[in-house]
Amino acid sequence: MDLLRSLAGIGVLLLIAFLFSVNKRKISLRTVGAALLLQVALGAIMLYIPAGKWFIQTIASGVNNVIAYSDAGSSFIFGSLVGPKMDVLFDGAGFIFAFRVLPAIIFITSLIAILYYLGIMRWVINVLAYVFQKTMKISKIESFAAVTTIFLGQNELPAVLKPFVSRMNNNELFTVICSGMASIAGSMLVGYAGLGVPIEYLLAASLMAIPGGILFARMLSPATQESTVEFTEISFSEKRPASIIEAAAGGAMLGLKIAVGVATVVLAFVALIALINGLIGGLGGVMGFEGVSLQSLFGYIFSPLAYLMGVSSEHIALAGSLIGEKLAINEFVAYVDFSPHLHDGTLDAKTIAVISFALCGFANFGSIAVVVGAFSAVAPERASDIARVGIRALLAATLSNLMSATIAGLFIGLAVAPGV
Repeated sequence: MDLLRSLAGIGVLLLIAFLFSVNKRKISLRTVGAALLLQVALGAIMLYIPAGKWFIQTIASGVNNVIAYSDAGSSFIFGSLVGPKMDVLFDGAGFIFAFRVLPAIIFITSLIAILYYLGIMRWVINVLAYVFQKTMKISKIESFAAVTTIFLGQNELPAVLKPFVSRMNNNELFTVICSGMASIAGSMLVGYAGLGVPIEYLLAASLMAIPGGILFARMLSPATQESTVEFTEISFSEKRPASIIEAAAGGAMLGLKIAVGVATVVLAFVALIALINGLIGGLGGVMGFEGVSLQSLFGYIFSPLAYLMGVSSEHIALAGSLIGEKLAINEFVAYVDFSPHLHDGTLDAKTIAVISFALCGFANFGSIAVVVGAFSAVAPERASDIARVGIRALLAATLSNLMSATIAGLFIGLAVAPGV
């Protein structure tokens, strides 16, 4: 029954994309089929096949160990606030967002900058881009951008693509924007992991977002133009730091900007949600509806989708509320609200996986403004093209995240099923 439910969920997501396609007859079954198979195959390898599960868990363990080294810097600055006595100092609160999550973002961003300086990230991106380009029959610039989003956020991506944005055709530009919204940056991944989200799920979701973003971009806006960007032209064009020390320092400063931005947004939106809930709750109480909140409204709206994705019936309201919160606000706030449920033991393994994957992406209404601003800054002449496709790109990226979640639910369900 669960298998049929997941398959129905996949079918519904594809149907939604088909219904909103701007040119249904031009949808390339070759590209769409290959992208879907790749997304499913990556899910199977990392979540179901024993060797693949061992590999992704080994990588996750390594990443967790690297993240743990950020505690050395944090403890130097904050002392016992990040030490083993934190639970005692804060009366069992245990987890302090500002002292654990934000410093890890700064550290990892600096580390990524060093890996870029050494050429390791560039090599990985170029190899993966070549593989995805040949497999899905997409242009090199689309594949390059999609893979780059594993490491860079949608704020940094336009800077890397600056020489090519003005020459991309409309289909390529749409695909690149979808890829940016469907993914998460490496620096943000550690923040989500710090909230308790299983890092193997975040890594798997990042990889699955590559074909997922392509899949729904090509369904909603099928390719009708030839690429004008040559294979040999693709390269990283940002100014190279003079030394590894400069790279590390520059990365740390970028990480600080990201961390401050995250803290500012989370602080503001958590407070705003509390205000909205107070207003909604008061109005609902006057009308005889007790306990109404923004989260409960989102829960009702998105519960059917959560059910088709594989969430257990008793938790579909929670999943729906988090998905709605992520779409309307952002994924970090949704993960903050998800975090307590990860630690109280009330959620089953499949539900944890589905929600973790569904929230893993930048697809929210605020991202439209971010994308328009970032891409317009490097190619002002394309501002109208970018603004015109914002809502459609958000839909494609959201469908990509939900597809990854549905596939994850499918394979996690098979893995934990009796006799498997």
